[in-house]
Amino acid sequence: MISTAIRVARVGSGAELAAALLLGVSFPCVMLAAIIPNLWFFAAAAALTYLADTFLHQRGSYLVNRLAKVRAGLSIRFLIRQMLLVLLIARMGLGENRLFYSTVVAVLVFYALQAPHGAIVTLLRLRRRLPVVTRNIDLSAIRIPDAPANWLLNRSAEKMLHLDIFAVAGVLAALETGRNSLGYAGLAVTLGLAVVYVVALMPSLRPSRLVPKAEKVLAAVDHWLADYKPTVMLYFSGSKESAYQVNMWLDTMAQVEGKPLIVLRERAIAQQLGPTAVPVLCIPGGVHLMNLDMSTVRVALYAANVGKNIHMLRVPTMKHVFIGHGDSDKIASVNPYSKAYDEVWTAGRAGRDRYALADVGVRDADIVEVGRPQLAPIRTAGATTGNPIPTVLYAPTWEGWDDSPGNTSLLLAGENIVRGLLNAEKPVRVLYKPHPFTGTRSAKAKAVHQRIVTLVEKAATARGTDARWAKEGAALRQEQAAARADLTRVEARLAELTGGPDTSRDEAEESRDSHADPALQVELARLRDEWNAAYWRSFGWWEHRVISGAEPRLYDCFNESDAMVSDISSVVSDFIASGKPYAVADSAGLGAEEFKRQNTAVRAAVILSNSAGELDELLAAVADPSADRLAEERLELKRYLLGPDEPSSIEQFSEAVTTLAAKSQVRNVTVEHRLSGPEGAAAPDDSVPGEALTEEDLETETGARAEPEGAEPESNDLDSPVRG
Repeated sequence: MISTAIRVARVGSGAELAAALLLGVSFPCVMLAAIIPNLWFFAAAAALTYLADTFLHQRGSYLVNRLAKVRAGLSIRFLIRQMLLVLLIARMGLGENRLFYSTVVAVLVFYALQAPHGAIVTLLRLRRRLPVVTRNIDLSAIRIPDAPANWLLNRSAEKMLHLDIFAVAGVLAALETGRNSLGYAGLAVTLGLAVVYVVALMPSLRPSRLVPKAEKVLAAVDHWLADYKPTVMLYFSGSKESAYQVNMWLDTMAQVEGKPLIVLRERAIAQQLGPTAVPVLCIPGGVHLMNLDMSTVRVALYAANVGKNIHMLRVPTMKHVFIGHGDSDKIASVNPYSKAYDEVWTAGRAGRDRYALADVGVRDADIVEVGRPQLAPIRTAGATTGNPIPTVLYAPTWEGWDDSPGNTSLLLAGENIVRGLLNAEKPVRVLYKPHPFTGTRSAKAKAVHQRIVTLVEKAATARGTDARWAKEGAALRQEQAAARADLTRVEARLAELTGGPDTSRDEAEESRDSHADPALQVELARLRDEWNAAYWRSFGWWEHRVISGAEPRLYDCFNESDAMVSDISSVVSDFIASGKPYAVADSAGLGAEEFKRQNTAVRAAVILSNSAGELDELLAAVADPSADRLAEERLELKRYLLGPDEPSSIEQFSEAVTTLAAKSQVRNVTVEHRLSGPEGAAAPDDSVPGEALTEEDLETETGARAEPEGAEPESNDLDSPVRG
């Protein structure tokens, strides 16, 4: 019942629900106390409204934001409380007293001061916002001043409104003691502090304290682009929850040949982006993006199929490639949108075959197999954990955008899977790492997830008190304490290097002061590896664990597991790189044969029904390699899904970038020659052959041997600036 109430109230926890109920009850109590009248009842109820309101705001409760939509926003709640204070004075027989009129006037003046305060804060935030957010880009060509003091702008509306506490306390004290001077003093303090707050904000409005206008900032970015001359771009747009889709490509972009650039479209993604030395340019405005000079970019890589991709796809001077954010048999892996790109890069042969079977308009000639560079950190089956009991990772995907039963195993099989692992005849350790989107669309999925968390945590507590593990716990106690000390040390060093969350700095300052430091990135990578090693040492190899958040990473969980249970998603394809046994849930109930026919990645998996009764086969393969009947099939499937081990994926990926960049240059040179020829004044016409360049001409212009297929002009690019 409590979980249902939490969901209906749109709050994040039981504490938030209690605060919301307290807020809802205390305001009527304030009104009742004013009408009765009862001074101490009023004071207690008013104090509760302050406390509940403050708690919900500090938690960033969704409920508080929704109250503003029903005419019960923050300002209204404070005004109601102050009006009820005036009512209390009147009901206590002081309606003709000077304190009554002074309070009314003070409340009106106080609210009159909200207008200039709100206007200044809003203007400062607007004029302190750059049209772009950058990282590792030199903006020294423009002057970006320091932001106003953090205490002035952070939660400014709450700070301003809470100044009324002095007035309320002073008036209540005056009513209790009969000394009006206490009320006048409280009112004066509230008004005086409000005036000081407004005056303190005003110097920040000086032109010297504001950032340059958008035109000047964009000109500086254009100048940097002309200087840096990026050649390969990773383009990404999406919600803040989808940041993992771009973060998985950061290491690859740092290693790719050429001059890489990461282009983002949402400020929220820029805030969620992981550490990188690659230049990052976040351009929220479509018009701003279209007006920036990206003419040196030869290859644009897209990690997601989203509407804003069209803002870059329209540029014909670069080749556009869909690289995705995972390799799986989900329908999203053969999205018809993919035919908008010049090429689609897949991990292995399986990706090519998926498009052929789907017949969505992607030509086989436009598909390139490049492996999966992100999988390099995954250790292979030979590097097992070596623990006395095996570790099994349960990593289900999320519920998806519709209610298809095949989207996730959580809803129908999740609890059975976890119970089966926890109650296995031979003990195993369970790691539960859900997809970051779990529960974002389906309340039922969120509820099941929470029940699984409870199951795992309860089992972990029980195992911690079990005498069977007491000896192991005692033996490792000193090592675990050392690991926790290492975690504290590494986290402190990471916070020192990254600066931690610095709320005193705004986006403009962050963009101004961010500079590429490859040495720093190397040290950060080393520290994160140290953190990961210390994390796993900080608890016993027998302890069940719920793992949420970005750390430890999914691939670290792979390396700490002897087997995995999951769903149809890229997680399965990635885990196959390890060569370890795995099981996949047939949540839609297709049956093992049909499930394997429809989903390539499960051909070497133990297929689970929703009852999860087949887990014994997976656990037997983990316990005894000779019982692992699918080992050879996994090796064959790995080559099919992810490509060969040699050359390495990053070498394949870089080669693909270089090859396509050369094709892009050939296309641009060809167009330039056609437009500068005798008939260049006329638009190119495919019905009349144009003046084609020879391979020798192209070698002269590009400095590279042109491929035969690239020597032909591409009519789609030439006929229209927008690629169809």
